[in-house]
Amino acid sequence: MNSDKLERYTIVVTVLNRVGVLARITGLLSARGYNIESMIAAPTENSDVFRIHIVLSGTAKRIEQVVKQLNKLIDTLKVTDISHTSHYIVREFVLLKVSCTRNTRAELSNLADMFRAKVVDVDEKQITLDLSGPNKKIDRFVKLLKPYGIIEMVRTGCVAITED
Repeated sequence: MNSDKLERYTIVVTVLNRVGVLARITGLLSARGYNIESMIAAPTENSDVFRIHIVLSGTAKRIEQVVKQLNKLIDTLKVTDISHTSHYIVREFVLLKVSCTRNTRAELSNLADMFRAKVVDVDEKQITLDLSGPNKKIDRFVKLLKPYGIIEMVRTGCVAITED
């Protein structure tokens, strides 16, 4: 890993569920010039603890510094950079509303089957699909659907859990 190369990183921050925690984290990142690509905050199995998944771009040196700074914040329990580790299962979720006709509906349904996406809703002019998986799988699926006409798309950003 080149420490000067700009890469995409996923940071998992475990925090106490307190007012202002998310604001302190986003404030720290924005004050240092980071653009947050995605952020998901949700409770864990313990309702007093939240896990925040943050995706951002930076160099290895800058990310290492951010991890140290996040660890110093009040109510932070643990900060982990999971970007270059293999013992995490990482997933993202996407909902897509795609234009369709009577002629393309079967094609879109077959494409959904190939990616193990679910057909959520269908009518005369559109089909709604959902898919979860690694970021690259979502990107490939979206790319294949673009020629049909994506009407609306919502992506969650990534979440992760350890394999063991």
